[in-house]
Amino acid sequence: MVLDSMPESKPERSNDWRIARSLALFRIRRGFLYLHGRETHRRRNASLLAQTDSESGRHMCGIAGFVNTDRRPADPAILAAMTSAITHRGPDAAGYWIEDETALGHRRLSIIDVGGGAQPMTNEDGSVWVVYNGETYNEPKIRKDLIARGHAFRNESDTECLVHLYEDHGPDFVRFLNGMFAFAIWDRSRKRLVLARDRMGQKPLYWHQAADGSILFASEPKAILSHPGYSRAIDRDSLARYFFYEYFPWESSIWAGIRKLRPGHVLVWEDGKIEIREYWRPRFSLHPQGLDPEERQANDPLPVKFWNRFRDAVDRHRRSDVPLGVFLSGGVDSSAVAAALVELQGPDRVATFSIGFDEKSFDESSQSRAVAKFLGTRHNERIFGVDTLIGMISEVADWCDEPFGDASLLPTHLLSRFAREQVTVALGGDGADELMAGYPTFTAEPWRHRYESLPGWMRACVAGAVRRLPVRHTNFSLDFKARQFMKGAGCPPAIAHQRWLGSFDSQGLRGLLIDAPDFDPEEELQCRLDQEAGDFLTTDDRLLYQYQSTYLPEDILLKVDRASMATSLEVRAPFLDADLVDWVAGLPYDVKRRGRCGKWLLKQAMHGKVPEFVTRRAKKGFGIPVAAWLRGPLRSWMTDWLGSDRIRRQGLFDDREVQRLVDEHLLGVRDHRKPIWTLLVFQIWYDRWLEAGVSSPLPAVGSGR
Repeated sequence: MVLDSMPESKPERSNDWRIARSLALFRIRRGFLYLHGRETHRRRNASLLAQTDSESGRHMCGIAGFVNTDRRPADPAILAAMTSAITHRGPDAAGYWIEDETALGHRRLSIIDVGGGAQPMTNEDGSVWVVYNGETYNEPKIRKDLIARGHAFRNESDTECLVHLYEDHGPDFVRFLNGMFAFAIWDRSRKRLVLARDRMGQKPLYWHQAADGSILFASEPKAILSHPGYSRAIDRDSLARYFFYEYFPWESSIWAGIRKLRPGHVLVWEDGKIEIREYWRPRFSLHPQGLDPEERQANDPLPVKFWNRFRDAVDRHRRSDVPLGVFLSGGVDSSAVAAALVELQGPDRVATFSIGFDEKSFDESSQSRAVAKFLGTRHNERIFGVDTLIGMISEVADWCDEPFGDASLLPTHLLSRFAREQVTVALGGDGADELMAGYPTFTAEPWRHRYESLPGWMRACVAGAVRRLPVRHTNFSLDFKARQFMKGAGCPPAIAHQRWLGSFDSQGLRGLLIDAPDFDPEEELQCRLDQEAGDFLTTDDRLLYQYQSTYLPEDILLKVDRASMATSLEVRAPFLDADLVDWVAGLPYDVKRRGRCGKWLLKQAMHGKVPEFVTRRAKKGFGIPVAAWLRGPLRSWMTDWLGSDRIRRQGLFDDREVQRLVDEHLLGVRDHRKPIWTLLVFQIWYDRWLEAGVSSPLPAVGSGR
């Protein structure tokens, strides 16, 4: 049974009031239909409750739901609570579908097909239902093919394509999609639930199977936490993974029993049993012997081919019925996106957004301003001080329901909030570094080889010299880079790169955690990569796979998703277009990275399209001055959160080891910015989501010296 869509109430009414109103109307109408005994509505608990405003449309949103196994009717109040927990992902509307033991919920941010496409959505006969968070960039072609096969469409939303594709191909239909997405399909006739996540992991999807076999799913863990069948508890193994990676890799999460569906995978739940299938993985170096000789001539057409493919990807990603802009840092990746969009629609119709900071070594506003002037875009810029960033730290714990140690989450959220004042969709440059070896860690890789080839006495001299370097707190200072390098020197490639990126190595974890895990995270990483990438032809390809399967989806893309969706902004990544990713993956490594030049092919393609300095400047990253803050305005706050009494009461960490890290950083003899920040973020998260205690207030800027 389907109830009519109901319009949103006045904007000043709260979301809780709207949900209560919807549930009340649902129960009244259900009772009315039941009393009248209409056969067409004999399933008295079947319903679709939708709340829409005047801007319903394509769906960059949030999803949640569950299926009971014991035939218990799904409780509408539970679904409403789960869906309400992720309202920030879709403030424009809410939708609910409940039938017998099944419940699907949806929160909606309107992008395309203004006035149509409410979710949950079904096919012609109501046998297949879907809730969907994402964008399908090849939807026009899919729609045309489906119509040719006899399917009828009722609106312009790309969501409807999913149910029709499922009708034709079953769970394998996901391989036809080029997009970013997470969705749940309920097949009524087979009593089958299908969950899927896009190839690169741009959209998150979590799931939990209860002891009785029931299954819960949601875009964020907080929705699952709202279900009374889940009891909050930390996964101790994942706790160790967090301090090793600064995030949760693969299917792990901080919550015991809650798992992520990995990118490029489909989960099929049927009869209480779960099957997880991989439907895609990158295929590297399809031309291992290199390109044909004519493609290596002076007028190499490969950069032109790349640019045409990239511009096509940007073209697919710009489709929107609401205002769209570009994140512009002045670096290679975001400048490429802006330049391609200018070619497609002219500079007057391109709005660019950048932010800067008072701390000059972390500020890129002058570079982004120069790129915007060169391209002629409508540029928007805002400079923030330390007080704004610090004021956000406690706020992050409210919308980040897992600890996340990458400090660039803060400026990413600030940029998203700034852009959201004018646009609903933004294009970003994420993914280029992982596709084409752009990170400084790839520059460090040949130096790791050179270091290992030195005689033992010389390696000892180098290590001693690095230890004696004075500590500086500027962005990517020499001492910071040198000490990070030494953490991975002498390790196998996979371990070295993760040590360069992370906070604690295996030895550090044994000193930090009171209950050390039974496994070694470094050995686990090496084992996983051997299993999944062991047949790749080169070490370089295995490293690219490592970044694309761990750091990209669970750090970079998760950061962008959480930071942007907290402001109800949709961010798209043209570099991760499925067609472009497949083509780039198959290219030889030396056109992705040549010598010390990462993203070589991209930079070659950009000559003349952006200012010359863009392709020459070193990668800077979107950082904040954490090291200096911890000795300045955050000092008293840090010592409070990491104080010995609190640490001992918590019972997770060795308080002497934590105190050593704090003391050495405050004295300036070591730079422990990464491990301390990772600990601080965990403490804030723990206080908000497990202890529900009174958070320590943030200090006034400039205090605590």
